Amino acid sequence: MLIYHRLGQLPRKRHTQFRKPDGSLFREELMGTEGFSGAQSLLYHHWDPTRLKSSELVRRQPVELLEDDRLEPRHLSSAHFQSSGDPITSRVVLFANAQVNLGLATPNAPMDYFYRNGMADEVIFVHAGGGIVRSVFGNLPFRQGDYIIIPVGTTYQMRCEKDCRLLVVESGGRIQIPRRYRNEFGQLLEHCPYSERDFRLPEKLECIDEMGDFPVIVKMGDALHRVVMDHHPFDVVGWDGRLYPWIFNIGDFEPITGRVHLPPPTHQTFAGDGFVICSFVPRMYDYHPEAVPVPYNHSNVNSDEVLYYVDGDFMSRKGIQTGSFTLHPAGVPHGPHPGTVEASLGKRETRELAVMLDTFLPLRLTKQAAPYLDPSYVRSWIG
Repeated sequence: MLIYHRLGQLPRKRHTQFRKPDGSLFREELMGTEGFSGAQSLLYHHWDPTRLKSSELVRRQPVELLEDDRLEPRHLSSAHFQSSGDPITSRVVLFANAQVNLGLATPNAPMDYFYRNGMADEVIFVHAGGGIVRSVFGNLPFRQGDYIIIPVGTTYQMRCEKDCRLLVVESGGRIQIPRRYRNEFGQLLEHCPYSERDFRLPEKLECIDEMGDFPVIVKMGDALHRVVMDHHPFDVVGWDGRLYPWIFNIGDFEPITGRVHLPPPTHQTFAGDGFVICSFVPRMYDYHPEAVPVPYNHSNVNSDEVLYYVDGDFMSRKGIQTGSFTLHPAGVPHGPHPGTVEASLGKRETRELAVMLDTFLPLRLTKQAAPYLDPSYVRSWIG
C-alpha cells in the first residue's frame, strides 16, 4: 500500500524500548516483504508472536487442472454456484496457473479460527453481502462491490454478516497500484481513475491480551497447517507502516472514456505479478459521431482474459448472466458476438459491471470448474 498509516500506541523511535504499565516490554515485530526491501510495517505485541504451542499438517489441497484443455473460448455459467463452509473453507478454485488462482466462495458458516496466507496476497471482491475483516492491523468493515486487499502473511478472521458471494484471487506476488498511475513519490497522479481518498484503511485496532489455545490455519503452497498460539493473535497495541489490508470499492472507479473505443488497459485497477485486474463499470459510450462502442475483434497476444460478470447488461456478449465467467485464451482471436456491434450504434451509455483478470501465462480451468461449463459457447459466434 502506498499510504503510510498508523494505529494505536507507538514508541517515539522504532527498535527502542517500549514498556507496558507494569514495566515489561512490548514485543516488536517487523512484518515485511521482499527481504526487507519491500513494503513493511512494525507491530507491537503484548506477547512474542513466536509463542507456538503446537503445529500440524492439516491436509494438502493441490489444484487439479481439467484434462480437457482445448484452445477455445469458454463460458462458465456459475450463477447458481454454491459452496459450503466458512469464508476460507468454502473457496473453490476455478482457474489457475503458476502465478495466480481465481475462484468463488459462498460461505454459510462462521470462522472459529484465524487464517494466514503465507505465500500469496489476496484480493477478495465482494459480489454480494457484507461483514467485517478482523486482523492484527484492526477492523475493516466491507460491503457489496468492495475489493478487499489482504497482504501475504496477514493473520485475519472474516465475518460475513449477510449472505456473501466472494470472488477470490490469490497472487504469488504483490498486489499493487499500476506504476503508470503513480509519480516518483508514490502519489497517485491526476489521470488515475481513483484517488487516495477512495481507499478505506484499517480502523479500531482491537487489542486482545488473552491467554489460551488459539488456532491459526496457515496456507503454504498447497498445504494447510494448523498452528496453535498460547495467546490471542490480535494482541497488537499499535503499528505503523505501509503494509496492511485495505479496501477499494468498484463504485469509486472513475471510467476513462474517449471519442472512439479505448482498449482494456484503461480499465486497469490493480497489477500483480503476471496479471492485471480491471474494472468495467457503468460509463458513457464513445462520442465520435461514427463511433462503434463495442470492442473491436482482437487477438490476446501473450494474454489470457477472464471476465466475471457482476451486474448489468454486458454490451458485447449474448447468453451471459450475472455470475458468469468467460475465458478467452491467447492464440485465438475474440470479439463481440454477432449483432452486438449493430445494436450498440447510437447508444449513449452502458450499465455493465464486471471484473476482468488478464494473465500473461496460460490460465487453466480446474476440475471443479467442469460442472459449470457451457459447451455451446465456442460456437456462439456462428449462430
